[in-house]
Amino acid sequence: MDVFLEWLLPVVFGGVRNLVAYLAAHVLLCLLPAFFIAGAMSALIPKETITRFLGRSSSKRVSYPAAAAAGSLLAVCSCTIVPLFAGIHKKGAGLGPAITFLFFAPAANILALVYTGGVIGVDLAAARFILSLVFGIGIGLIMALVFHADDEAHDRATDTLFGASGQAMGRMPLLFLGVWVILLLAGTLKLGLLTGAHWHLDLPLAAARDWQARLDALVPYDAARGEEGISLQGVALIVLLVAIGVCAWRGLENIQDGVSRWTRLTLGLTWATLLFAAVSIQPVGDGLRIGLTGKFLGVAASLAVIHLIAWRRLQREALQDWLWESWRFVKQIFPLLVLGVFIVGMMRVVIRPEWIEALAGTNSVTGNVAGVAFGVVMYFPTLVEVPIARMFLDLGMHRGPLLAYLMSDPELSLQSILIISAIIGRVKTAAYVGLVALFSAVAGLTYGAWVDGMPMLEIALWLALFILALAALIARASRRPASLKGV
Repeated sequence: MDVFLEWLLPVVFGGVRNLVAYLAAHVLLCLLPAFFIAGAMSALIPKETITRFLGRSSSKRVSYPAAAAAGSLLAVCSCTIVPLFAGIHKKGAGLGPAITFLFFAPAANILALVYTGGVIGVDLAAARFILSLVFGIGIGLIMALVFHADDEAHDRATDTLFGASGQAMGRMPLLFLGVWVILLLAGTLKLGLLTGAHWHLDLPLAAARDWQARLDALVPYDAARGEEGISLQGVALIVLLVAIGVCAWRGLENIQDGVSRWTRLTLGLTWATLLFAAVSIQPVGDGLRIGLTGKFLGVAASLAVIHLIAWRRLQREALQDWLWESWRFVKQIFPLLVLGVFIVGMMRVVIRPEWIEALAGTNSVTGNVAGVAFGVVMYFPTLVEVPIARMFLDLGMHRGPLLAYLMSDPELSLQSILIISAIIGRVKTAAYVGLVALFSAVAGLTYGAWVDGMPMLEIALWLALFILALAALIARASRRPASLKGV
């Protein structure tokens, strides 16, 4: 029993460390704006606006490139993309374009590609972009074909929920949504103009260094291993996040009955917390340095415009609908996110990177499958996976499996799989996970074969055989028994 506890306690503690680091670093400026954006999509955008570009009946030459283009601009984690995916899917986007958006945004957004090219190499960045684009559209098309009956039923259901009013999207809702996107980008982009402190204030707090040292001992920081650690600011943010949750339960759960003081307290606390998350707070010398960053200015300006539009330009019913839809997404997604991040943290303690490196030293089927598996169980937030990939490369991982890892890691984290399953169902999620794993491994094999000097004609031949075999399987799957439809 004592031996089991000695093994279990570090594993559980690994889950706790991973969870607190994630909550402190990624929820407020990444995930919280995404919930509000998803709520605005669901409550304020007419269905026709979504279906015009992303609907199941719109031209594939428009909908799929549009989905990929929208995703390429968002340098955010897969967990942040999932609420946006839920928003456009609920509002009437076709399953295929929505899946393309879900896949392409975290896998090959502009910032991830630039960072990949700078750290690992332009050739791998180009392969990541081309294969993610082709396979992302391919996965969307396959999902739309296999689940076409479910997609059609979902389209009819959105007609029932939202109606086919024929109304165009008004200027104020469009501006409101756009400002939230600006806030999301201002809070997440890693640009010197945003992250650098343009003015700072030093507070005399001699104990700050000791407090930070204790936090570093509890939750280590090691960028090379993807360990983000937790700062004094992070601890305060987690406390504020809990306070927001308590207030939101009182202020948003019954928002359709009207705006209460709890509602105002929830939004005021949320606004204040977002601003606090955007400042730079670092222990220096015998004090604490508070820096006013470009991120803070961007978030403050965005929140000012959002507040003006929400309380003076939106109708009260629209405001209540937006808050309710945002809260509904939080209740649906956030508990699964917490569970997934905690489990991943425990798995990272048990599974050693050296195991994957030993399996992925050559461009073999086993090596690429190992790269995909590592992307699933050892999830790292967007951009963090790039230096981790660099470390794997230096330790002997082949560039083929490395690409398979880079394509699967942003897509197939355990928490994302749990959340996607709650949105589109277990069967569709299983199909999506299988397709992403398959295409990621094939991408790694293809790129790895090119790196190893295989002639392009041979690569094209085996890819053609793979596509033919896949087409036959898809044709059979699209005629699946009716008992599986609607799952």
